[in-house]
Amino acid sequence: MGGFEDDEPPSKRARASSVESANLPENFCYSKSINPLGGTMARPLASQGKEVMVGSKGVIKRDEFVRIITKALYTLGYEKSGAVLEEESGITLHSPSVNLFRKQVLDGNWDNAVATLNKLGLLDENIVKSAAFLLLEQKFFDLLRNDNLMGAIKTLQNEISPLGVNRKRVHEMSSCIISSPQNFLLAFPKLGTEASDSRLKLLEELQKVLPPAVMVPERRLENIVEQALTVQREACYLHNSIDGLSLYVDHHCGRDQIPSRTLQVLCAHGDEVWFLQFSNNGKYLASSSNDKSAIIWKVDEDGELLLKHRLTGHEKPVMMVAWSPDDSQLLTCGMEEAIRRWNIESGECIHVYEKPGLGLTSCGWFPDGKQILCGLSDQSLCLWDLDGKEADCWKGQRSSKTSDFAVTKDGKVIIIMNRDSTILLFNRDTKQERLIEEDNTITSFSLSDDGDFLLVNLISEKIHLWNIRNDPSRVKQYIGHKRSRFVIRSCFGGSDQAFIASGSEDSKVYIWHRATEDVIETLSGHSGAVNCVSWNPTNPHMLASASDDHTIRIWGLKKASTKRKDIGSSSSSNGTHMNGSANGNGFFHQCNGSRSK
Repeated sequence: MGGFEDDEPPSKRARASSVESANLPENFCYSKSINPLGGTMARPLASQGKEVMVGSKGVIKRDEFVRIITKALYTLGYEKSGAVLEEESGITLHSPSVNLFRKQVLDGNWDNAVATLNKLGLLDENIVKSAAFLLLEQKFFDLLRNDNLMGAIKTLQNEISPLGVNRKRVHEMSSCIISSPQNFLLAFPKLGTEASDSRLKLLEELQKVLPPAVMVPERRLENIVEQALTVQREACYLHNSIDGLSLYVDHHCGRDQIPSRTLQVLCAHGDEVWFLQFSNNGKYLASSSNDKSAIIWKVDEDGELLLKHRLTGHEKPVMMVAWSPDDSQLLTCGMEEAIRRWNIESGECIHVYEKPGLGLTSCGWFPDGKQILCGLSDQSLCLWDLDGKEADCWKGQRSSKTSDFAVTKDGKVIIIMNRDSTILLFNRDTKQERLIEEDNTITSFSLSDDGDFLLVNLISEKIHLWNIRNDPSRVKQYIGHKRSRFVIRSCFGGSDQAFIASGSEDSKVYIWHRATEDVIETLSGHSGAVNCVSWNPTNPHMLASASDDHTIRIWGLKKASTKRKDIGSSSSSNGTHMNGSANGNGFFHQCNGSRSK
């Protein structure tokens, strides 16, 4: 497998809102027969109708509950149903004065709307002024839009400014008076929308200012439900559900949502498998091996992996692979040799990158997909255009001999393992350098999807989680896996990357809970050291592991999927043929044949 001693650097692989009842057609008539359940069957009992509080715990105010349901019905477009609920419950969504106010806003009757606002009985003068400001601001812009410059000036001087609200905005409105119409719309883009749309948006803004007892906030019921679901999700220790949360039952994930069953054993490589990585869209898996090849596997609709292309041409073992941001291309890096760029659809090698007299030790993409980054055997770091033209090069001890590196999604920060126990965070724009310093040799690292965290593997059989958002700080530590001689790689994974997975020299895969540091699964099945793991970024129920036993294992849920093909079929042969012999997990070992698809 190719080892590395503790005193040497690693040599191995490195829908818009509806207008409520105030805007119903005048000829709309409520009919009691509209109730499909018949008459009074669905009506509350007299005693129930008088209850102030509802719910099993008695903490929900009945009138508020009915009002937000009514609001939700109108918002969803069920205007007749909303009107029926108001009539049947005797609880109106809005008072007559508020309904009048809303109609005046939607009609653009700004002066009357301000007059009605002052008759709503609001006790807080600041709220009245803030709401009046929103109304008069809209009046001001309507006047400008209609080329009534003098009217706009009078409104600004005599009505808006005396409110003493939002001085910065008042100055911006003043500048609009001397601007051309084009600049006026550029400065206030929302004013380019239709008047009806802008007035609906104004109502939403007013709902944020006015007390909820006066105007129920938009989508309040949805917000309450979302909050409840979010709390349930956050309280779910093993949350890894692939389906959305249901309103019918309280949410809970068990260990059956963690991939821990071998679904496939991929055996197309002829030697140790050193590296593997799922594509960004989760539709492919790429693996590289000591057999000097890389393989692209396709994930079919049933979740089965099929061999798509075998990539050959390297003269030395392939240390690592890297997917382009759009998953249309793949980089493969030979061990201190060359980097090859491949077309995923055709399997054709598009370009070979080499540096005379030097070996290439690592590869990666910039987020725009137009440049690649590589580490060189002289510890320098080079940036190349896709056509092979060198765009930049950082000389000196910028990278270690078997360097991992990553680039943040904005392309500004390059993360490099530049010495045995140090990781450099280099900002290309500011040239600022920040360091992560460990007490032991670093063997590998990986960057979280959000770019805020770095997972660092150490020679001391520890994995550290660093927060790199600002000044780097170590926040978690994961222990339990084994590493004595080889490069072992770990990854983030699962729903919201809530878990950490790692290979191990004891032939197992370890899975930790990211927040608690607990080992939650230890997966057995491989017969050699597990060098690398990759968690499918779009399917939290799929995990892959690469081993010195020449195989790749695809892990899924313990419950068998009803969508899978007949795994007893003898006609399948993509380096994953079922040979009928059960492995240690009670699954079929799939290692006969190697036909491309």
